[in-house]
Amino acid sequence: MERKGFIGGSDAVTIMSGQWYDLWEVKTGRKKPDDLSDNLAVQLGIHTESFNLQWFEKEKNCVLEHHQFEYKEQYPDINLTLKGTVDAHWGAAIVEAKHTNAFTNMDKMLAYYMPQLQFYMFLAKQNGCYLSVIFGNSKYESCHVSYDKAYWHRMFDCIKEFNGYVQRDEEPIGFGEPIATEINHIPVDQMVVRDASTDNMFVDRAATYIKYYQQSIQFENAKKDLKKMIDDDEREVYCDQLQLKRSKKAIEVNMMQIKLIKGIEYD
Repeated sequence: MERKGFIGGSDAVTIMSGQWYDLWEVKTGRKKPDDLSDNLAVQLGIHTESFNLQWFEKEKNCVLEHHQFEYKEQYPDINLTLKGTVDAHWGAAIVEAKHTNAFTNMDKMLAYYMPQLQFYMFLAKQNGCYLSVIFGNSKYESCHVSYDKAYWHRMFDCIKEFNGYVQRDEEPIGFGEPIATEINHIPVDQMVVRDASTDNMFVDRAATYIKYYQQSIQFENAKKDLKKMIDDDEREVYCDQLQLKRSKKAIEVNMMQIKLIKGIEYD
């Protein structure tokens, strides 16, 4: 597939991942794009796309329109063309279908494909995009991602910078790490992610939870083990620290606060 002369949605992902050199070689004609005809993951995604969108329609009880609709926007002053093919439309949102392995999750998919989703929303002039994902062969999820103008401008600056190297036929040097771009503030299903690292109350409660979590597990395990030690013909078992008593009702824990002996009633 010809990839020279424009920047596409998948290119945006590559640019934001910091992997500029290989893409620069492709865009300047120094090497051909990778042949993906024998790439199982890519071909599987292509062949399951139609089913993916059908499943989205079934899950959302909707009808999608404009399958494989291409958008293009040109910036003659900087000799830049943006181009993207959107999988489908649903009302005021677009739909992007992906098929991935069973060992990842939606958060990782959002982090990786956010550049492509924001890129397509900008081209389609839409404020929302649904990411429809098949995980392996046994799980399906979809979510709605909102368009974020600040994210787009940050990404567009990176695209223009990369395009400059292409236009000048100048080798990009010093790239290779993902470009830091915050996405926690971008609503997903109308909800955001909040970093509470500076919230003293939250941090205090979190530390308390972690401190006593393991103790609570040990407590519950000890309680279960003690109950298993009571024979069917025993109505009471005790030692100098603990007393277990059979009850006709549900299992109850009776912590004797005055005496040293703590009682546990059980069925």
